[in-house]
Amino acid sequence: MIQKIKRAFKQIRIMPEDLEGIAKNHRQDAFIFFLVLICTTCVCIFFRGIVPNPDLNITMFYILGNFLVARYTAGYAFGFAFSFASVLSVNFFFTYPFQDFNFLLDGYLVTFFAMLGISMATSALTTSMKHQARILAKQEKELLQAQKEKMRANLLRAVSHDIRTPLTGIIGNSASYLEMEKKLSDEDKRNIVENIENDANWLLNMVENLLTVTRIDNETAKVSKTLEAVDEVISSAVYRFKKRFPDAEVKVKLPHNLIFIMMDAMLIEQVIINILQNAQVHAYSKKPLELSVYEGELNVEFEIKDYGIGIGKNRLETIFDGEDYQDSGVDTESRKGMGIGLSICKTIVLAHGGKIRAKNHEEGTAFIFSLPKETEA
Repeated sequence: MIQKIKRAFKQIRIMPEDLEGIAKNHRQDAFIFFLVLICTTCVCIFFRGIVPNPDLNITMFYILGNFLVARYTAGYAFGFAFSFASVLSVNFFFTYPFQDFNFLLDGYLVTFFAMLGISMATSALTTSMKHQARILAKQEKELLQAQKEKMRANLLRAVSHDIRTPLTGIIGNSASYLEMEKKLSDEDKRNIVENIENDANWLLNMVENLLTVTRIDNETAKVSKTLEAVDEVISSAVYRFKKRFPDAEVKVKLPHNLIFIMMDAMLIEQVIINILQNAQVHAYSKKPLELSVYEGELNVEFEIKDYGIGIGKNRLETIFDGEDYQDSGVDTESRKGMGIGLSICKTIVLAHGGKIRAKNHEEGTAFIFSLPKETEA
């Protein structure tokens, strides 16, 4: 039992640096207390010289000072202390006989307790508001942490699925080649090597996506943004996409005016590439892909449209969550690479303060994400 008590005291002991921090905060609060008290008294003395009957106004000045002390100091102590100090100051400086205490005036006790009660109530209310603000800030931080954990879980689930599929293909094809090398024709050998190359490229693409996510700050789930030209980001993304898919066709539609918005250009390029790649591989589009940009008052909207098989309604809401699609009726080859790419798109867009969604149209699917129009700090 004694050992438990000792351990408990060790856990709650205050370190010297903690004591220094507490003392510093108290010194700061004491400075605010005396500064507000002196300034309020000086203002009231000046006000008394220019107004015939300033008693009510003087009381309001001290209540305002009490509000400021309660707002900018910690706890209730300094607010309550200012309540007493303000009542004594009114008695000493602004009640006859001046510069002397007199608590025997008719009706003064009522005024004394009324002013003290108002000041203490103001202090308590202000301190309670600060406490509620701290609680809300804590809840917001916990909500942000929960969102980060959900994103992390979705990414891990997507990675576990998307990496397993191409690795299984590489292992299977390489084992077949080694076991049946002498029996395979040159065409069969070439097909096996091409399959291995395709799966290896998928793995490389996923590694690029995972490296992209490391640019997002782990503490704030935000990104480092600079002012970028939208047309340059679009051009770079389409160029990189065409290098990977030389036969793909993409029609780009941009506004006539030049648009600049705050973003991490590399991350937004990755979002565009992922969506284009998803449309190219999984949509079986019958027409060229379309990449359009629309400028609104508060945001800039990017739309990538395909003319393919569309997406089931039950999957539109969860397609960005990195879910495993084993029960969706889609074959393994079609599923490969879909989960992690779109999940990372959602992570990047949310980190920019934007929104992303998917919808079906008459001839296929459209992926739409928007980024807020911000100015440089």
